[in-house]
Amino acid sequence: MKENMQKLWTPFNIGKVQIKNRFAMGPMGDGTLFDSRAGYTDQAVEFYTERAKGGFGLIYTGVMFCDTTIDPGSGNSPLVYASHFLDRASRLNERCNAYDAKVFAEIGLGTGRNYPGMRAPSPVEVFNYPAYKGIEITVDEIHKKTEQFVKCSAIMKKSGFAGIDIHTLHWGYLLDEFVLSLTNKREDEYGGSLENRMRLVKELITGIKQVCGSDYPVTIGLGVKSFVKALNKASLTGEEEAGRTVEEAVEIAKMLEGMGFDAIMTDTGIYDSFYYACPPSYMPKGHGLDLYATVKEAVKIPVLGRSRMGDPELCAQAVNDGKIDAVVLARPSLADPYFPRKIADNKCDRIRPCIGCNVGCIGYLLEQGKGIHCAVNPRTGKELFSRPKKSVLPRKIAIIGGGPGGMQAALTASDCGHTVELFEKENKLGGELISAGAHKKTKEDISIYCKWLINEMNENKIPVHLNSEFNADMVKKERFDTVILATGASPIVPSSIHGIEKAVTAVDFLEGKCSVGNDVIVVGGGMVGAETAVELAMEGKNVTLVERLNEIMSAEFVPQQHKMMLNDMLAHYNVNVLTGHGLTKVTDEGAVVKAAADGNEKLLKADNVILSIGMKPNPTIYYDLVQTGADVYTIGSAKRPGNIILAVEDAFEIVYNFD
Repeated sequence: MKENMQKLWTPFNIGKVQIKNRFAMGPMGDGTLFDSRAGYTDQAVEFYTERAKGGFGLIYTGVMFCDTTIDPGSGNSPLVYASHFLDRASRLNERCNAYDAKVFAEIGLGTGRNYPGMRAPSPVEVFNYPAYKGIEITVDEIHKKTEQFVKCSAIMKKSGFAGIDIHTLHWGYLLDEFVLSLTNKREDEYGGSLENRMRLVKELITGIKQVCGSDYPVTIGLGVKSFVKALNKASLTGEEEAGRTVEEAVEIAKMLEGMGFDAIMTDTGIYDSFYYACPPSYMPKGHGLDLYATVKEAVKIPVLGRSRMGDPELCAQAVNDGKIDAVVLARPSLADPYFPRKIADNKCDRIRPCIGCNVGCIGYLLEQGKGIHCAVNPRTGKELFSRPKKSVLPRKIAIIGGGPGGMQAALTASDCGHTVELFEKENKLGGELISAGAHKKTKEDISIYCKWLINEMNENKIPVHLNSEFNADMVKKERFDTVILATGASPIVPSSIHGIEKAVTAVDFLEGKCSVGNDVIVVGGGMVGAETAVELAMEGKNVTLVERLNEIMSAEFVPQQHKMMLNDMLAHYNVNVLTGHGLTKVTDEGAVVKAAADGNEKLLKADNVILSIGMKPNPTIYYDLVQTGADVYTIGSAKRPGNIILAVEDAFEIVYNFD
């Protein structure tokens, strides 16, 4: 282990419970981890155990909402089937404890005005639905929720959890809404002064300590700064703060310590500033560390730091500098459950990086109702059904294409004991990751992931043939019995548009094949187009983003956090966004666009026009290959243009399930 990493592997205490190192798996709520009787599924047990095997000293479960009467729609409660929950939770703890990992159960009061139809401290506007108001909770309902919460905590201790995390003074959930003056307009004993707004927090920990014992550890999350100008209005720069300030967070931290909390997990943001709460790759890593350090200076209990901490050097520096006592990794623990162990084994370059895409994790969960996945780790969420194995009938596999799907297929094939070779027609590996990772100011994580894949190919000694065009004759000559086509996609360039040859594609521009002048038009308001426009504007160029639909980023799945931050960045960097207009002509002067509403055309002057209007699968030799008798599969963008997760999951699904 590198010398500067050593402190990460020293123990620390939360109350009287010793944690073996400074790594905590962050809490991530996922209702699919529970069965119909609120017990952990076998898959859930395997999910957490995998992170215990990977070296995490502390594991936080995702939130369990214990309410059965006031907001029962918030989730299954352990109170309904207490004995079944106890049995399943005990199994989870037994498995994780075998690896000397301590597990803390996160339990919560409710979601509050983050979702329509839920109780809130005051009837303020709901996140994303400003026309709706939260349902004001009564004092009697507060007491009932508190009573159920305390009863639930007793079950947690009996189930073997080493401690409890109260969910939470962050992200603007119900408890956070009580403490935020922006969302708490009450005039009773739970509103007004900070002491009154903190009353419910005090009642919760007092109740827990009464039923679980004064030595039973209790932690809580704290959003150190809200980054909002108003409800449903984020503050990209943190100016005009209307939510929690750092100064108030320090006072709250002192109060939490005085109430008997044993540690504080720090982060930033609420749903209204979702890109601070769950940051996309556009947010710098370690963006909150200086804020967390301010809290740490004010209290003696441990302060744990989370949010964009998935870099070993950053983790080490944060702990060594005393800004935090331990690191909380949520999404990075999905990307690589063995993050801590690889540091201990001096294999930091083998840590699979989180790319901050928010697709498989929170995107799938909140916006598509799916359980937790990970774009770069196809085993996440499927640990029970994808254990490492060797094929009983090893194949000789040819993989055509060296993008994320092709390289993942090769790595999976190697892991499963197949003989595999990869053929790439270009002079380097990466495929679509090359252009995606060229956004140096906003998506460097993609470039890091690409380098990781290439390094893994080298570590596994997988033969790679660059500048190589594969053909059907090679199947028979080299006796391949399986061929996987991962040939990717190329930009759409409509030949019907007059002068289209004067434009450049976003892919060519990002790959450095061409340069642009000071005045630039980006055609296509999808995610790539918006990202390209932002990067150009950050360089000081005058940029116009043209989209034929009435809203940008509306024709594809874009996680909320990305969409919110891109829109705010477009405004901040003065990008002219022109919706409801389609490109009709490219000229030496710029671009002619037509309004969908009235058909009027106008010329937008520019030095260059960049096209970002979609991708189409590259032609393949599928039908030539199937005639050779080999098994042939098409994956990723070669099948249907999409994102990294689709290519990676295709690759793993097919190769892992070969006989």
